[in-house]
Formats: sequence, structure tokens, C-alpha cells
Amino acid sequence: MFYLTDRLEFPPVETANSEGLLAVGGDLSVERLVLAYTNGIFPWFNEESPILWWSPDPRMVLYPDKVKISKSMRKVLRDNRFRLTKNTCFQQVLEHCSSIEREGQDGTWITQNMKKAYCAMHEKGYATSYEVWEQNELVGGLYGIDLGHIFCGESMFSLTSNASKFAFIKLAEDLRAKGYKAIDCQLYTAHLASLGAQEMPRDKFMELLK
Repeated sequence: MFYLTDRLEFPPVETANSEGLLAVGGDLSVERLVLAYTNGIFPWFNEESPILWWSPDPRMVLYPDKVKISKSMRKVLRDNRFRLTKNTCFQQVLEHCSSIEREGQDGTWITQNMKKAYCAMHEKGYATSYEVWEQNELVGGLYGIDLGHIFCGESMFSLTSNASKFAFIKLAEDLRAKGYKAIDCQLYTAHLASLGAQEMPRDKFMELLK
């Protein structure tokens, strides 16, 4: 296991273990987080553990032009039930993502230190939020790290049916229009797969990233 020091570095992603765990320790400075994401690495840990850095193989990825829109979601889009904004309330999105109850998950990995780190990333222009409104109420959204050609999705939330799906579809449409290569979804979930994301070998993902 590679233990990070104050030195700004990471080991090669190929040295990660079978679960994708690459390194332990370090800090959550903007500089280290930018270095991590540009090298296919992300932090994921809970309040009681040290900082853990991951680079799983395979990697869950969505090509923006491959997003799946179900018949029911097409109706939601046509009905103009939701309104989308971008970067209008990043911290609120972060708070909702950290507090929403998720099936099979005890607690949250979005710790107070993580919140401070991603707010700092937002202030520097690296972290982006997409917000979903129903009338004047925030009902869903997502946030992630924008690398300019890859969007690294971090978390999303929904307070009403289909709100997070709406955010994700609009994200994909926005990135497709801008010519982005992919959305990094990190790890497999059935929900992401239903939206068109697929697993790919880490080395192929690293080619996309570079």
C-alpha cells in the first residue's frame, strides 16, 4: 500500500489493488485533488477512516451521446416540469448529496472535510453543480469535477421522482454539445447502467483522460 506524504504525488494507477484502492493519506488540497482527477484517481472514504484514493478497474463511464432516455423520461422532458440551472447553489447541492438516504448505505462519504475541499474546488472553477428546480424549490441535482474534456461525476440527489435523472440527462446533453469525451461515473450501479453508462478497462479510460 502506498502512503502519501506532503509531497504532491501519486503512484501509477496500475499499482491499485483488485478493489481499486491506490493510496492512503495526503490531504484534500485543491492542488492534490486536481492532480488526482487528471490522473484517473478520486478520494472516497468515511469519517472514521484516513483519506483513501481509488482508481478502479473497470471504470464506469458514459459517452454523452449514449445517454438512455426512457419513454417516461421523454414525457418529463416534454412537459417542462423541471427547470435546470448551473452553479447557482453549489453548496446546497453538496449538502443534499451528503444528507440524502441511500439504500444499503450507512452514513455518507461526503464528510465535512470533503465539503470544504469541494467548495474550494468550486471557488477555483473546477467543481460544477447542476441544479433541478420544480417551481421555485430545489428538488434535485448533481456535482462533479470539470476537466474540460471529461466530467468526473461525484454525486447526485433527488427529492422528487426523476429529478436526478433529469439532471444527469441534461448534463449529458450539455457535454455532448460542448464536445466532451465522457462522463466518469467511477463505479458501477444499476441506476447508472440504466442511464447508458458502461464499464470499460481502466487503461482505455486513461486514454480518454489523456
